[in-house]
Amino acid sequence: MSSPSPSPAPPGPPGPKAAPVRPGDPAAPFRAVEALGGLVTREFPEARTLARYFGRAAERFATRRCLGTRQLLSTEEELQPNGRLFKKVVQGDYRWWTYREVEEQAGTLASGLTALGQEPHQPIAIFCETRAEWMVSALACFKHNFPVVTLYSTLGADAVAHGLRESAVTHLITSSELLHSKLKSILDHVPTLRHIIHVDPLDAEGVAFPQCIAVHSMAEVQQLGAEPQNMSVAVQEAQAGDLAVVMYTSGSTGLPKGVMMTHANLISAMAGQCQRIPGLGPSDLYIGYLPLAHVLELGAELSCLAHGCAIGYSSPLTITDQSSKIKRGGKGDVSVLKPTLMAAVPEIMDRIKKSVMGRVAEMSAPQRAVFHAAYGYKIRHLAQGADTPLCNWLVFSKVAGILGGCIRMMLCGGAPLCPDTQRFMNVCFSCPVLQGYGLTETCGAGTITDASDYSTGHVGAPLVCCEIRLRDWEEGGYTTRDSPSPRGEILVGGGNVALGYYRGAGLPPGGGESGDFVTDDSSPGGPPQRWFCTGDVGQFGPDGSLAIVDRKKDLVKLQAGEYVALGKVESALKSCALIDNICAYATSSQSYVISFVVPNKERLTSLAKQRGIVGTFEDLCNHGDIEREVLLAIAEAARKARLEKFEVPVKVRLSPEPWTPETGLVTDAFKLKRTELRTRYLPDIERMYAGK
Repeated sequence: MSSPSPSPAPPGPPGPKAAPVRPGDPAAPFRAVEALGGLVTREFPEARTLARYFGRAAERFATRRCLGTRQLLSTEEELQPNGRLFKKVVQGDYRWWTYREVEEQAGTLASGLTALGQEPHQPIAIFCETRAEWMVSALACFKHNFPVVTLYSTLGADAVAHGLRESAVTHLITSSELLHSKLKSILDHVPTLRHIIHVDPLDAEGVAFPQCIAVHSMAEVQQLGAEPQNMSVAVQEAQAGDLAVVMYTSGSTGLPKGVMMTHANLISAMAGQCQRIPGLGPSDLYIGYLPLAHVLELGAELSCLAHGCAIGYSSPLTITDQSSKIKRGGKGDVSVLKPTLMAAVPEIMDRIKKSVMGRVAEMSAPQRAVFHAAYGYKIRHLAQGADTPLCNWLVFSKVAGILGGCIRMMLCGGAPLCPDTQRFMNVCFSCPVLQGYGLTETCGAGTITDASDYSTGHVGAPLVCCEIRLRDWEEGGYTTRDSPSPRGEILVGGGNVALGYYRGAGLPPGGGESGDFVTDDSSPGGPPQRWFCTGDVGQFGPDGSLAIVDRKKDLVKLQAGEYVALGKVESALKSCALIDNICAYATSSQSYVISFVVPNKERLTSLAKQRGIVGTFEDLCNHGDIEREVLLAIAEAARKARLEKFEVPVKVRLSPEPWTPETGLVTDAFKLKRTELRTRYLPDIERMYAGK
């Protein structure tokens, strides 16, 4: 069942949100109206580095809750229908460290790392799941000017080894799980590594470490740092322009590249982001579960800490009552924490929507009618700038309870969010969804929609820390001269634009500046502006809001000359209830588009039952009649999205296995890795293009 049909999207508040710095010139940089006189570089004048940024918060909110972790009471193994054993957890309440305690823990850890030979300006790696110890470790490094190298915990062994070798780290902070599962096989291939610090108890049985590597617990390093002779060692504080983070992107192609971010870069980005989040303060509870090695989560958590919020940690496997590691009848993390703020990537919001609508489909006919009526009623009221307290209480409070019932604002980033999903979250969770646009190379900052703006189809105006201009892309047919709106490749400039790639990754042969970063004087006044060329194509609306309309790398020219934007096709077809994920594929040597689809298991199984088709889920995914049914659903979704005929996939391969970061087919932000997907499905590509 599809979600209730909404009326036209609610309009945003009147008045321009951004404008070109040279009035009437659509090729000029656009700035937020609040920043037309100058870009913002920091929120707090006295906090020029990340150490001072958190230190300021630790002074003001010393006794307030800072970082929280749920108690693990027990683990149990549960037999699954397929015969496998799956570990389930029983958890208690959250236990909290105060701001003062976190500051003290970071201080002793920093001193301990110094005692173990870690030097200022020398990178140190954090390869760990999202947890309180990750943040404490990062804050410790910021205090003593140790640049933090971040690596996704889901990266493959080769990518992890590449990042550790390239950054030449001597010290590594990790967890016992990752030490066993990912690191022990590559330690011999990281010649500079001398110290491993594990944040939780380690079962070292059966693990042989190279003789040159010493292994310590985090508690031991903190005890070492607390010794008077180590606490008294002079600290070389960072400067604003010093390197703070080398963030290895999971990347949709090739080996990951390390993006170099200074303290000033990150502080500028967070100043822009916080300006768009009204009321951020000590009364807020943020749930941290996305990878801290991703700029979206790192920026969100540091911003929350600067304003005295409490952060409760979670994971995708324990976040809700229905999560896979929560024992039946147990409480997921959101039910216990009851957060007010949450960040998510579109993939997660799409899953929430499909899960809720699956429950609606199972309701009785009268209950479904009530839900649809309430949905349409609320959409109409939101369009008029009004709320529906009675509907919220009677109907939508039950849905909001899925995320704890207290969410007042959600931030979405990492990829474009389907307008239908955005409206669904606005209605069912009774809160604004702030859709943001940013990249690792811009420290996550670019645009964020206003909390008062419930309209869809755009990502908001430029943040006050940066400016955005469009560059003509003639091959794709996008220019700043286009009517009624200027269009082109998106370039982001400002203090939040990173230094570049670590050790010159991406530089042209013979040196020089990477083609991804350019410097010019297109910005008025002051020194030349440095820009990051995103490869995304955007257009500015009449109010200065930016819409993402294409991506240069996703554009394919078919045999007959038609251009297909694969990302646009995928975004349109993800609204289909039968589809959990989709990758559109085309090549210039062929005349039509094909697709790989991860179907929604529940919906596909139900469809098969209606058609009298029996078998395992894998059997269904390989059944010709089921493939034809999915193609019919794709055609219907394409019709509703007004795709051109040549854009619609005419063949499909159904995958019974979901695409997760662990499979290597998507990034940690769930962006498709097209090269890896092509390799995985090459036999199917050849079959589908051979007419079979």
